[in-house]
Amino acid sequence: MTDTAGAPSGASPTGAGVIRRRRRRLRYTAIGVVALVVGVAGAGWAAYEKLDANITPDNAAAAELARYEKERPTSLVRDAQNILLIGSDSRSGDENRKYGRDSGTERSDTTILLHLSADRRSATAVSLPRDLMVNVPDCRRPDGSRTEPMFAMFNYAFEFGGSACTIRTVEKLTNIRIDHHMVVDFNGFKDMVDAVDGVEVCLKEPVNDKAAKLRLPAGKVTLDGEQALGYVRARKTLGDGSDTDRMDRQQRFLGALVNKVQSNDVLLNPVKLYPVLDAATSSLTTDPELASLRGLYQLVRGLRHIPTEHVQFLTVPRTPYVYNANRDQLVEPAAKELFARLRADTAVEVAKELPEDSAARTRTTESSTGNRTENRTGDTTGNATGNATGNTGESTAENSYGGDDEDSYESSYDYEEESYEDGKSAGKRFGSRAGTPDPAPTFRGNTAAEDTCG
Repeated sequence: MTDTAGAPSGASPTGAGVIRRRRRRLRYTAIGVVALVVGVAGAGWAAYEKLDANITPDNAAAAELARYEKERPTSLVRDAQNILLIGSDSRSGDENRKYGRDSGTERSDTTILLHLSADRRSATAVSLPRDLMVNVPDCRRPDGSRTEPMFAMFNYAFEFGGSACTIRTVEKLTNIRIDHHMVVDFNGFKDMVDAVDGVEVCLKEPVNDKAAKLRLPAGKVTLDGEQALGYVRARKTLGDGSDTDRMDRQQRFLGALVNKVQSNDVLLNPVKLYPVLDAATSSLTTDPELASLRGLYQLVRGLRHIPTEHVQFLTVPRTPYVYNANRDQLVEPAAKELFARLRADTAVEVAKELPEDSAARTRTTESSTGNRTENRTGDTTGNATGNATGNTGESTAENSYGGDDEDSYESSYDYEEESYEDGKSAGKRFGSRAGTPDPAPTFRGNTAAEDTCG
């Protein structure tokens, strides 16, 4: 007979074994959880390392910019940031080569100056036309030789001197300090669109562009990466064939892309975010400070809460160049007003259409010879309007670029001469004679919240 007198009430003789088995199961469960955490962490670290390694630091540009630090503009507003986004037309590499022959050089097919307000409540993206006539400084070529200063089309800066030359050209043109820059090629753009499962656009008429291999029906269409690239680069077969129309189309597409990313909560979902980051970083070259996931995260973190209606796109006010209608020149004082407001981190308003009686209204036609004739009198209303005819007033567009003489660039702004100890030529800093920019003028543009079919 078994003696159970010493056993606690309600206990069975096998209770100790059950407890031991439960303890073993708990240990196995704990080990499994730890293994899972380690596995996920390992996969996460591997993903982090892959994304981190994707980004190419632009050390050559950093060194070149450091050489000219004394002549660069200063930032006026703490925490506001200006980022230069450069879409390169490089044909190097297997994927990019199919878009044309690799000539050994590359030009900036698209360049956007992105201004982020200090409070991160708004973002303003300003397109800089590739055909804009500008003063390009002396720059270092990839082979180490240097170019002479020249008056040339804007995209020559990238061809001759890469991103550093482009940044210096933009800074001299706008007097805005460029804090960061990013360069993306064709393939990177394509992959970004595919990573968000395409972007919807609205076409007023069917598209059949043999050069871009683009065939699309009219109406709402979701473009994949390959189609999107053809859509934003096509010129002659879409719209009126002008570069103005092409830049408007690029801005609307980028707005739709931003809207897609935000509406699908991509930024908050790691599963959705990873392919986007992989696509974005695989063909990305940035300044060294941004050339890591940590650097990009610090930048992107502040963008999550910007409403799409506060993400604005516009093109710098310009008009056909007085000596060549196929080139552009700035319209003053409209352009300088825009740059001054961005530098001071003050409000800039955009509208799809400007008033009929506004001198800023854009009109574009195509001559029978195929040369464009455009009247883009500032693309702005209010105090920033300019006269693009070049006939009357000190604010005429002709005053902007009458030649290489920098003195012809003056309008309603005072210049403060600066001299440098290194003996380099003096720089010029401008400010409004009134001291503070006038109430926000309206520029022709759109926001990311607008429907592409609107």
